[in-house]
Amino acid sequence: MPVLLITGAGRGIGAATAQLGAARGYDVAVTYKTDAKSAGEVVAAVKTQGRRAVAIRADMASEADVARMFKEADALGPLTHFVYNAGIPGTAGRLDAAAPAMMREVVEVNVLGALWSMQHAIRRMSRKHGGQGGSVVLLSSVAADIGGPNEYVWYAASKGAIESMTYGLSKELAGDGIRVNCVSPGASETRIHADAGTPEKLAKVAPMIPMGRVGKPEESAEAVLFLLSDAASYISGTILRVAGGR
Repeated sequence: MPVLLITGAGRGIGAATAQLGAARGYDVAVTYKTDAKSAGEVVAAVKTQGRRAVAIRADMASEADVARMFKEADALGPLTHFVYNAGIPGTAGRLDAAAPAMMREVVEVNVLGALWSMQHAIRRMSRKHGGQGGSVVLLSSVAADIGGPNEYVWYAASKGAIESMTYGLSKELAGDGIRVNCVSPGASETRIHADAGTPEKLAKVAPMIPMGRVGKPEESAEAVLFLLSDAASYISGTILRVAGGR
């Protein structure tokens, strides 16, 4: 049976991906850093669809936590699909006023956490390591293209790194039977802007989006599940933008 591990799946796009994944036949491991209640609700929702699920507490800025996360997910069986969704924006503002510790945490979670996670995913999934092959989706953001001026240039830079990772690993792992793709959501109904200290952001951005509204987590989840699926069997190294035409 396919086993899907999703980081940062207690809420938002990660939670929507977990629930949709269950509906598509995946057993799901969801990770969270602090919100055990929300992660537990996602696990319960997955189980109501007849799939197995576990919630794993892990901080993606900790190499040891990342290693333990994969070991705990092994309880569901051999890993076949992986989504790196965990990501933090930091506190909004200009670069010249940004706290070094805050920027370091953003890079550790968004970039190093993804790199460490991919090491463990490859060792489990790669046919060269005795795995079955599989599919990986990394989560970027339109911020990688826009640049996040006056708000979070460091976050945009971290998402640019995710896209570079997608291009490089898709080529590196093609012979291992692993496809690597990326979904780049635009403004979405998640807590990321509130977490950055700009809760008004969605209302301001919506009129600038050609489709006239922000996205729903489920819309990005649909893109993730497509890229994970066999329907995308000849797609690798692709950045799929889910941003309402922006």
